[in-house]
Amino acid sequence: MRLSDAETPRLLLDPDRLQRNIDVMAARCAELGVTLRPHLKTPKSVKVAECAVPDKAGAITVSTLREAEAFAEAGYTDILCAAATAPTKLAHADRIQRATKACVILVTDSVALVEAVDAKANELGATFDFLIEIDCGEHRSGVQPVSPELLAIAGALNQSNALSLAGVMTHAGHSYALDDPEQIADLADVERAAAADSANALRAEGHDCRIVSVGSTPTVLFARHLEGVTEARAGVYLFWDLAQYSRNICTLDDIAVTVLATVIGHNRAGRSLVLDSGALALSKDDSSNTFAPDTRYGYLCDAGTLERLEGLSVDKVYQEHGIVPVPDETWFDRLPVGAQVRVMPVHTCMTCAAYDAYDVVRDGEIAESWPRVNGW
Repeated sequence: MRLSDAETPRLLLDPDRLQRNIDVMAARCAELGVTLRPHLKTPKSVKVAECAVPDKAGAITVSTLREAEAFAEAGYTDILCAAATAPTKLAHADRIQRATKACVILVTDSVALVEAVDAKANELGATFDFLIEIDCGEHRSGVQPVSPELLAIAGALNQSNALSLAGVMTHAGHSYALDDPEQIADLADVERAAAADSANALRAEGHDCRIVSVGSTPTVLFARHLEGVTEARAGVYLFWDLAQYSRNICTLDDIAVTVLATVIGHNRAGRSLVLDSGALALSKDDSSNTFAPDTRYGYLCDAGTLERLEGLSVDKVYQEHGIVPVPDETWFDRLPVGAQVRVMPVHTCMTCAAYDAYDVVRDGEIAESWPRVNGW
């Protein structure tokens, strides 16, 4: 299908940019001497997973059991569900493991959760491997490194007949607050030490700790070393977005996903273009604006070349309308009603979540559709 014939809004994927991003991160993790366990919470697509991890015995990361189920059914066998679990999720995880050859590794950060999950696992007759989440400074979740709480959770897991301690994980999500490579490298040191020191503390008490997992795309890219770490989780590198561009982590040429939109109106009183892509098509995430205020809700780009259109951005979003201020009225002739544009997303995870599939663009045409897995 030609882009000009496509109903909009549509989520477009450039497979060449995707593959280039995959190759760069794979080389980086090889340089650091760690296994890459890609986080697939952004793409949520088996086809993207097959590009990133063609060997289905390879390690992957997910954020929901719905993702875990889709990837397990596709043949992936080493799946980390990186958000802390809950007892009500165990039956679903058990079904995945029983129906496939997959091991679904779960996460906890409290003795109370271990005890509740242990009771449910015994009721189901199920077994699970667990990682203990470490808080390396973001304070979103996790226990403090090398802490009594860490050892208590490990003890609770080892007392269970249904649950096993497989290791530790941490996530330096607060790296997204930085745009200086040296500061990111410093934070990567903290992230690494939090995980590696905690693993060593567990081993000193006789606990197994075969997995030592860290991850955020910026810290993996700028880490000085990852001694004591076994694997790195990164995800946004697959597609990139303006949030990462604004922090000097990627270039505009790395961004692999865009939204195809149509000009549906000219607001001459407000001197702006009106697009058919608003808050639901683009998201209302504006996290790139801390470092690049002109990004607003996305850069407006040429539909064919993906070159940014002379400083234009989606400045305001309603549910189904995107508003693009223009510097002068010549833009009404340059982009008449019915013209197509592409919007580079601020936060790819949030933008992609609105769509059921990627339209894969090759040689300027939509060549195929790659389904996404939404829901929980």
